[in-house]
Amino acid sequence: MYIVIVGAGDIGTPLIEVATAGGNEVVVIERDESRAEAAAAAYDCLVLNDNATIKDTLEEAGADRADALISTTEHDATNIMVCLLAQELDVPSVVSVVHDPEHLNVFRQIGVNGMENPQRLIAEYLYRAVKRPSIVDFMRIGERAEIFEITVGEEAPIADQTVAEADTDGLLPAETLIVAIDRNGEEPITPRGDTRIEAGDLLVIYSAEGAVPGVTDVFGHFEDHAGAPRTNHQRR
Repeated sequence: MYIVIVGAGDIGTPLIEVATAGGNEVVVIERDESRAEAAAAAYDCLVLNDNATIKDTLEEAGADRADALISTTEHDATNIMVCLLAQELDVPSVVSVVHDPEHLNVFRQIGVNGMENPQRLIAEYLYRAVKRPSIVDFMRIGERAEIFEITVGEEAPIADQTVAEADTDGLLPAETLIVAIDRNGEEPITPRGDTRIEAGDLLVIYSAEGAVPGVTDVFGHFEDHAGAPRTNHQRR
């Protein structure tokens, strides 16, 4: 792929590394001279020390023949301008980091795939690791819904129940689905009504209300309740 990356800062630099390592033809546009020089010295790519909000700069970078453009600067206004110019040049895939979540809708309105600031996402993952220790990984959908991974505990109410039995007994909250089962590292299981859930299974769950205690309790993780007793190593 021919990829134009705008910005060689904290977000852009790892992206340049990944894109060049993947064998792509990469052109970087970075306005800051020291960052541009560092990227040129470190990676096998063309680096332009210039302003990407000028159409001529994007044309010099070959954006008019690029497969994708990714804008990673620290300012949403700059990223929006770059993306609009990229669309004028008919770049097939235009993606941008979005620093202020309130601006996500603006990027959607102009037809750009906006990705929330990864630093904020990392912070959210770290907070979740403390608040909901049973959750292995998660992805938020909209305001409340989440897809997450959770291991079935030995004392879980759902352990040794089939999916149909769990549904009949009212164990699964409304709009909660077991999407897949990872058992002993084998091929993922797509659950059916007669699929039995076993202790130790790693489940992929969709929950319309998120990974709230009422949902995680079903899988034997009662420690997720707010105000649960502290363990001995916790500070008092």
